[in-house]
Amino acid sequence: MKTIKIVLKKGRGKSLRRHHPWVFSGAIYSIEGSPEPGDTVDVVSSDGFFLGRGSYSPRSQIRVRIWTFDADREISSLFLRDRVFEAVQLRRSLNLLGEGGACRVVYGESDGLPGLIVDRYAEYLVCQFLTRGAVKWKSEIISALHEILPAAGIYERSDPDVRAKEGLTPFRGVLSGNEPPERILIEEGPCRFEVDVRRGQKTGFYLDQRDNRGFVMDFVRGREVLNCFAYTGAFGIFALKGGAARVTHIEASPDALELARANTDLNGFEQERVEFNGGNVFQVLREYREAGRRFDVVILDPPKFIDSMKHLDAGSRGYKDINLLAFGLLKPGGILFTFSCSGLMVRELFQKIVADSALDAGMTGQIIKPLSQAADHPTALSFPEAAYLKGFICRVV
Repeated sequence: MKTIKIVLKKGRGKSLRRHHPWVFSGAIYSIEGSPEPGDTVDVVSSDGFFLGRGSYSPRSQIRVRIWTFDADREISSLFLRDRVFEAVQLRRSLNLLGEGGACRVVYGESDGLPGLIVDRYAEYLVCQFLTRGAVKWKSEIISALHEILPAAGIYERSDPDVRAKEGLTPFRGVLSGNEPPERILIEEGPCRFEVDVRRGQKTGFYLDQRDNRGFVMDFVRGREVLNCFAYTGAFGIFALKGGAARVTHIEASPDALELARANTDLNGFEQERVEFNGGNVFQVLREYREAGRRFDVVILDPPKFIDSMKHLDAGSRGYKDINLLAFGLLKPGGILFTFSCSGLMVRELFQKIVADSALDAGMTGQIIKPLSQAADHPTALSFPEAAYLKGFICRVV
């Protein structure tokens, strides 16, 4: 079969030479051949020099995602098996694959498998195939997972909005083995959680916050904690485990709040120590401010406010508003855990927003610790976009 070549414009191969795995449509000069969506193509410089081998996506602004920068590596079932094996071995070396636990097993470009997410929840694997290339090789990837990390069932949750940019429609369903139960029981550190992998957000649980939930335990003994955007209550459960006197959850989703109640019971905590508020976080915080409520610790883990550069300003205002409200609810000496999961929100800008929020709230603050995603979400040195989660532990003076 004749090799399909993507020829770049003059001077547009610098990022690939630095092993960044994306080729944008505007960098392409010509296409030699007629690739179908997901087909393997070679990317070459304007003078014909090999730069990388990847999958083609005609609908996406990211026209090619690179599988390998090695001209001698063919993209095959063996290649994909090797990549899956390397990803699993990393998590095994980090002691993240214990029985009953949960972790991200494959993290897209950072594991050399663009567009593929695989999360493990106890005996089940949950996959997201987010790009044309990942979809093209789905059966080979499933076979590799069967061999390397056997599971009771493999379930697909390919429903993020990003698939539309690839011309793909959402899909949920069993790929292999048993369908996951309505709730899967997992263990994380000293806590246990029930996870809904079929209908929950992302693949059911925010695995990227594992380490940060543990940090909460160091700041909460005997204190009153406000957990905003609580989802199924994980930060609050860790706060209770750390000895918090009381936890208030705010979460707009009734289903998530119901699961937060169940997780409270599961971990043996009295419901009397917990308040469940089903309102909009922005509105509820304003109500608390007007009522004069104050907390020792506030946790802000909002959803992604920015999904494109055109939303950067509006999203920044959202982060400013929510952090301003949070600082205004802290008691003297209080602690704020604040996060952004928007990849387009760089850490320096987020720090400035948090600092401006404290200033406008009339607070003097300190950053005690910068925060990021857990180790099962590694960042390839050539792909800084993988470091999407950033946060700070702040103390008001």
